[in-house]
Amino acid sequence: MKKYCLVITTIHDSSNEVLQYIHQGCKAHQIELIIAGDKKTPGGFKLSNSSYLSVAAQKKLPFTISKKLPYHAYSRKNLGYLQAIKNGYEVIIETDDDNLPLAEFWDPRNKQVKGLPVEQKGWVNVYRFFSDLDIWPRGFNLQEVNTTNKPKTGTAKSIFCPIQQSLANENPDVDAIYRLTRPLPVYFKSHPSVILKKGSICPFNSQNTTWFKEAFPLLYLPSYCEFRMTDIWRSFVAQRILWANDWALSFHTASVNQKRNPHNLFQDFEEESGGYVYNGLMVQELSELNLKKGEQHIPDNLRLCYKLLVEKGYLKKKELPLLDCWLTDLEGLRNSG
Repeated sequence: MKKYCLVITTIHDSSNEVLQYIHQGCKAHQIELIIAGDKKTPGGFKLSNSSYLSVAAQKKLPFTISKKLPYHAYSRKNLGYLQAIKNGYEVIIETDDDNLPLAEFWDPRNKQVKGLPVEQKGWVNVYRFFSDLDIWPRGFNLQEVNTTNKPKTGTAKSIFCPIQQSLANENPDVDAIYRLTRPLPVYFKSHPSVILKKGSICPFNSQNTTWFKEAFPLLYLPSYCEFRMTDIWRSFVAQRILWANDWALSFHTASVNQKRNPHNLFQDFEEESGGYVYNGLMVQELSELNLKKGEQHIPDNLRLCYKLLVEKGYLKKKELPLLDCWLTDLEGLRNSG
């Protein structure tokens, strides 16, 4: 199998500064770049030595989900993941078109992470390890913001982490409440990697994240929720299934500078409002599910998690047929590989 692939989605022109920088970095480090477009992506998009999936190209992909994913949705990125898996990669790195990689972004990845395991269960504000500021990640349970200090950690050890989140400097991934009430930019300090094991939870995003093949099914981004929640709610499902397998999630020091695309902060606030209200309850409800251990049970565990989110009204009913398409496509790729 081939090693690394980088997946992003964009509605920008290929002349975009960050896209050009990412493209050159991938070329220099022999990493395939897969870009999933949408209807807003300008025509004539072209980056040499990269795979651009235009809307027309997406319609021709051999994936059942390609015909059912909604347009104008961040979840078009699911097609980039599937294409990377089809191309035989064992590590998928994902980022966004406003994250400028630093030199360490291109360092090799290892699923065995030497880091500090967190001893605290429940909500863990990982940003506390990398900053002395009163800062929290987007998707963090607001009821816990003022009650979680820097948790205790055990002795550094090597732990299997098939999902790994690295931070972003300058304009980090914080919620609209933080942006409306606190100053930016923010630069995180260097700190050893932090590892969350079973029972410890912190949201992670899709902006600077590494996935190893054992966790590929957990890449699925839901479509029928607010844009600002899709990667966050995915992260809660993913962590619940990590727990079932006694796998861990790691967080690493910043390796990108975010040059944030223009946002309407009040619109962001509105799109995040469901998370402000329900993130804590959602994690609690997911934790109460009876899931089975083992990679072979991940598809059924995904169905159980997303069925719960639909039954509780967090996601619309039409999410479940999309998830079935995703799992069918993954099964097809396994059988053909």
